[in-house]
Amino acid sequence: MLSRILFVCLSLSLYSAGSSLSCRWVDHKFRQHSETSLDLLSTMANNSTNSTEDAQVEDTVAFPNDLYSQASKASAEDKLHFTVQVLEEAAALFEEDHSNASWEENTVENFVNVVNQQADGLRSCTGSHGHKKKNKKLHMYFKRLTSHVLKKMSHSAEAWELIRKEIRTHLMRADQLVSSLLNTN
Repeated sequence: MLSRILFVCLSLSLYSAGSSLSCRWVDHKFRQHSETSLDLLSTMANNSTNSTEDAQVEDTVAFPNDLYSQASKASAEDKLHFTVQVLEEAAALFEEDHSNASWEENTVENFVNVVNQQADGLRSCTGSHGHKKKNKKLHMYFKRLTSHVLKKMSHSAEAWELIRKEIRTHLMRADQLVSSLLNTN
């Protein structure tokens, strides 16, 4: 009997420790990392975009507003999983050849590190510490950004400026998703 009570107590404490709504990392560190990543993206700003190429990219790779809409209606844990995937995909995108961009390498490295720290921190807040299946549509969207923007535009400075703006929008939307968890507390 005592072992059953101990098991129930242990299970409840592990469940609440993994619960996204009681995750200290989200409460204390996410906002700080979010602001830092957005500041680093602003530092990378480059004014060499061409508006005709901008329109062409929007036609080819539309921002996945529908996926964010679905995620906003999902459970707290699914919101976190979705946000982790966005962060991981964004970091992976910035691992591409960005030598034509006028960014300092140190700034890009710091950005990737901060985004990876955000993903790791949020992942630690999910109840299921195993890998949840990735959102295939979101993954395909990021693959299209790589192939339809970066590769077709030869990893040019203009292509990277479009990517930088797109990722900025993703980071702001991801911040809104995670902030919605804090507002329900």
